[in-house]
Amino acid sequence: MTAVSEVSHKRATFTDCRGVPISYKDSKAIDGLERAIEMSLSFRGDAIAEIDAVLAEHPEFIMGWLFKAGWLTQSMETRIYSEMVAALDEAGKRLKSANDREIGHYEAVKAWVNGDFYGAVQKWEAVLVKYPMDLLAMELVHYTDVLLGDVAGQRDVVARASTLWEESIPGYEFVLGFYAFGLEENRDFSHAEQLARQALAIRPDHPYAVHAVAHVMEMRGRQMGGVRFMQERAGEWGTSNFANHLWWHTALYHLDIEQYDKVYEIFDAHLDSRQKDGNKYEELDASALLWRINLVGEESGDRWKHLADKWEPAAQDTLYAFNDVHAMMTFVSDNRVEAQDKLLTANERYLENASDANVAMSREIGMPFCLAMRDFKNEKYGDCVDRLLPVRYLTHRLGGSFAQRDIIGWTLLEAALRARRFDLALALANERTALKPTSAQNWRAVARAFKGLGDTSNADRAIAKAQSLILA
Repeated sequence: MTAVSEVSHKRATFTDCRGVPISYKDSKAIDGLERAIEMSLSFRGDAIAEIDAVLAEHPEFIMGWLFKAGWLTQSMETRIYSEMVAALDEAGKRLKSANDREIGHYEAVKAWVNGDFYGAVQKWEAVLVKYPMDLLAMELVHYTDVLLGDVAGQRDVVARASTLWEESIPGYEFVLGFYAFGLEENRDFSHAEQLARQALAIRPDHPYAVHAVAHVMEMRGRQMGGVRFMQERAGEWGTSNFANHLWWHTALYHLDIEQYDKVYEIFDAHLDSRQKDGNKYEELDASALLWRINLVGEESGDRWKHLADKWEPAAQDTLYAFNDVHAMMTFVSDNRVEAQDKLLTANERYLENASDANVAMSREIGMPFCLAMRDFKNEKYGDCVDRLLPVRYLTHRLGGSFAQRDIIGWTLLEAALRARRFDLALALANERTALKPTSAQNWRAVARAFKGLGDTSNADRAIAKAQSLILA
């Protein structure tokens, strides 16, 4: 997407650069909104600061307030909740002059504020059906479907409008990026990579398209190709928290083939919580990577302490189960019993009294995984297995991607090995090698299971396989 040209200031009708109607009749305000949307799509600049500057000059610009409220929904942090509600209230004061598209955006964010995340998606989808070039609506539906773990929705929100978009329409590269990631999560890897690379041909510094390729390579076990691809593109990621997420993906490749020194280098240079400002997106990646490092038996030094310090103020948020489980990782890993109890107690009260969309996510996956992690760290490995085994095919309800949720399956496997339930461990490890036969970690788990069963011959073969992958 390129900046809107000066020609746009002479528009006779008031639409954005894709022809989507806007009720506020000032082209400078509309151009400012476009800049903010592009910042949100490219993970560059401060989209909220940009729209705030526009609103300071154009306080009656309802679509500016709706962008701000809509974009803040994606933070999933209590510290920004009041700002989101305030922006929605400002939009509400101006509804009398709004068009139907803007009313749809307002109703979507209102549903979100009331805890009806799925209802918000439906409202945004209704806008998108009528205005398929509404890139903001598409962005918010796609990202929310990722937050909710709606795998099909991540793909289909783009598919419904895919034949209407083409390269001449501003923002087409971002549509390709959304579609690529949705296809990847639905295991259509070849098509996903094709579209992601097409998006990168249009815009080489497109982080979300890089992200889609990274996921394809992760799921297909193309570790060395993934490392090369990420290193070649790293200079174009920018410096946002999404760039840190791409470093997390890079670390996963190294972890898979037991290059632990590289994992620590990436963590300390890009994910160390001591270098961050408290953004939960960054802390999620840091927590998830450290937990994986510990699962393979590597030490993490004092890294957990500083990360737990960042998470502890959010121990009782109960806003988003995905956040809660990552907070719990830090609390159990740093032996913060009081913080663990606060998180669990807050969630128990929340599940008794609340009725929002996060309740099901917390009840079905969030709380079982939090309790399982506590069991794991207390060396009650059998209890950990018993908690996770019944929900292993429900983990998409926690939200996030397959790559992120894999931490649950990996924890289950490691707990089964440590609980000496070697029949189960072998079955789980075999599943993982079938999906990703190039993972040294997966073959190492197969070897440990065979060894536990007394099958030395098969254990040796699995170890040889793991070593061949490390040396490759």
